[in-house]
Amino acid sequence: MADAFNFELVSPERLLVSEKVSEVVIPATLGEMTVLAKHAPTMTTIKPGVVSVKLASGQVNKYVVFGGFADILPDSCTLLADAAIPAGELTVDTLHKRIETAKIELGNTNTDEGKTRLEQFLSDLTELNGIVVAA
Repeated sequence: MADAFNFELVSPERLLVSEKVSEVVIPATLGEMTVLAKHAPTMTTIKPGVVSVKLASGQVNKYVVFGGFADILPDSCTLLADAAIPAGELTVDTLHKRIETAKIELGNTNTDEGKTRLEQFLSDLTELNGIVVAA
Protein backbone atom coordinates (compact mmCIF):
# COMPACT_ATOMS: atom_id res chain seq x y z
CA MET A 1 0.00 0.00 0.00
CA ALA A 2 1.25 3.48 -0.87
CA ASP A 3 2.12 5.88 1.92
CA ALA A 4 -0.69 8.22 2.93
CA PHE A 5 -0.39 11.96 3.45
CA ASN A 6 -2.74 14.75 4.51
CA PHE A 7 -4.70 16.52 1.77
CA GLU A 8 -6.99 19.51 2.06
CA LEU A 9 -9.05 21.13 -0.69
CA VAL A 10 -10.33 24.52 0.42
CA SER A 11 -12.46 27.08 -1.42
CA PRO A 12 -13.60 30.45 -0.07
CA GLU A 13 -17.01 28.91 0.59
CA ARG A 14 -16.00 25.70 2.38
CA LEU A 15 -13.56 22.95 3.19
CA LEU A 16 -14.31 20.24 0.61
CA VAL A 17 -11.74 17.62 1.62
CA SER A 18 -9.57 17.00 4.67
CA GLU A 19 -8.41 13.38 4.44
CA LYS A 20 -5.51 10.99 4.45
CA VAL A 21 -4.86 10.19 0.78
CA SER A 22 -2.41 8.11 -1.22
CA GLU A 23 -2.48 10.20 -4.42
CA VAL A 24 -3.78 13.51 -5.75
CA VAL A 25 -3.76 14.56 -9.41
CA ILE A 26 -4.03 18.32 -9.85
CA PRO A 27 -4.40 20.50 -12.97
CA ALA A 28 -1.28 22.61 -12.45
CA THR A 29 -0.85 25.55 -14.79
CA LEU A 30 2.16 23.94 -16.46
CA GLY A 31 0.50 20.52 -16.79
CA GLU A 32 -1.21 17.78 -14.85
CA MET A 33 0.71 16.87 -11.71
CA THR A 34 0.52 13.75 -9.54
CA VAL A 35 1.31 14.21 -5.86
CA LEU A 36 2.38 11.27 -3.71
CA ALA A 37 3.73 11.04 -0.16
CA LYS A 38 7.28 12.37 0.25
CA HIS A 39 6.88 14.75 -2.71
CA ALA A 40 9.47 17.49 -2.95
CA PRO A 41 8.25 20.81 -1.52
CA THR A 42 6.51 22.69 -4.31
CA MET A 43 4.10 25.57 -4.75
CA THR A 44 2.21 25.81 -8.03
CA THR A 45 -0.72 27.62 -9.56
CA ILE A 46 -3.81 25.66 -10.55
CA LYS A 47 -5.88 26.14 -13.70
CA PRO A 48 -9.54 25.21 -14.14
CA GLY A 49 -9.79 21.44 -14.26
CA VAL A 50 -10.47 18.21 -12.41
CA VAL A 51 -8.69 17.21 -9.20
CA SER A 52 -8.64 13.45 -8.66
CA VAL A 53 -8.20 12.37 -5.04
CA LYS A 54 -7.38 8.75 -4.16
CA LEU A 55 -8.20 8.18 -0.50
CA ALA A 56 -6.06 5.91 1.65
CA SER A 57 -8.97 3.42 1.44
CA GLY A 58 -8.58 3.29 -2.36
CA GLN A 59 -11.78 5.22 -3.16
CA VAL A 60 -11.34 7.93 -5.81
CA ASN A 61 -13.25 11.24 -5.62
CA LYS A 62 -13.17 14.02 -8.20
CA TYR A 63 -13.60 17.76 -7.79
CA VAL A 64 -13.72 20.61 -10.28
CA VAL A 65 -11.59 23.64 -9.46
CA PHE A 66 -11.57 27.04 -11.16
CA GLY A 67 -8.01 28.14 -10.40
CA GLY A 68 -5.96 28.60 -7.26
CA PHE A 69 -2.71 27.46 -5.68
CA ALA A 70 -1.31 24.18 -4.36
CA ASP A 71 1.21 24.00 -1.52
CA ILE A 72 2.90 20.59 -1.55
CA LEU A 73 5.12 19.26 1.24
CA PRO A 74 6.51 15.76 1.83
CA ASP A 75 3.71 14.95 4.30
CA SER A 76 0.84 17.12 3.04
CA CYS A 77 -0.78 18.92 0.12
CA THR A 78 -3.11 21.88 0.46
CA LEU A 79 -5.04 23.13 -2.54
CA LEU A 80 -6.48 26.62 -2.10
CA ALA A 81 -9.03 26.91 -4.89
CA ASP A 82 -10.61 30.11 -6.21
CA ALA A 83 -13.79 28.01 -6.41
CA ALA A 84 -14.37 24.26 -6.23
CA ILE A 85 -17.22 21.76 -6.25
CA PRO A 86 -17.56 17.98 -6.32
CA ALA A 87 -17.45 16.91 -9.98
CA GLY A 88 -20.89 15.31 -9.72
CA GLU A 89 -22.43 18.70 -8.84
CA LEU A 90 -21.11 20.53 -11.92
CA THR A 91 -23.68 20.98 -14.66
CA VAL A 92 -23.06 22.02 -18.24
CA ASP A 93 -25.35 25.00 -17.62
CA THR A 94 -23.25 26.20 -14.68
CA LEU A 95 -20.07 25.89 -16.72
CA HIS A 96 -21.60 27.78 -19.66
CA LYS A 97 -22.52 30.62 -17.28
CA ARG A 98 -18.89 30.80 -16.11
CA ILE A 99 -17.71 30.87 -19.74
CA GLU A 100 -20.14 33.70 -20.60
CA THR A 101 -19.02 35.68 -17.53
CA ALA A 102 -15.37 35.26 -18.57
CA LYS A 103 -16.20 36.48 -22.10
CA ILE A 104 -17.89 39.59 -20.68
CA GLU A 105 -14.90 40.27 -18.40
CA LEU A 106 -12.55 39.84 -21.37
CA GLY A 107 -14.54 42.39 -23.37
CA ASN A 108 -14.33 44.88 -20.50
CA THR A 109 -10.59 44.48 -19.87
CA ASN A 110 -8.28 47.21 -21.16
CA THR A 111 -4.80 45.93 -20.26
CA ASP A 112 -2.79 43.44 -22.29
CA GLU A 113 -1.90 41.51 -19.12
CA GLY A 114 -5.55 41.28 -18.11
CA LYS A 115 -6.60 40.18 -21.58
CA THR A 116 -3.90 37.50 -21.71
CA ARG A 117 -4.89 36.16 -18.29
CA LEU A 118 -8.60 36.08 -19.17
CA GLU A 119 -7.97 34.52 -22.60
CA GLN A 120 -6.05 31.69 -20.89
CA PHE A 121 -8.80 31.30 -18.27
CA LEU A 122 -11.44 31.17 -21.01
CA SER A 123 -9.39 28.58 -22.89
CA ASP A 124 -9.12 26.44 -19.75
CA LEU A 125 -12.88 26.72 -19.10
CA THR A 126 -13.61 25.74 -22.70
CA GLU A 127 -11.35 22.68 -22.35
CA LEU A 128 -13.09 21.78 -19.09
CA ASN A 129 -16.43 22.14 -20.88
CA GLY A 130 -15.32 19.46 -23.35
CA ILE A 131 -14.54 17.11 -20.45
CA VAL A 132 -17.89 17.75 -18.73
CA VAL A 133 -19.93 17.34 -21.93
CA ALA A 134 -18.11 14.07 -22.74
CA ALA A 135 -18.77 12.65 -19.25
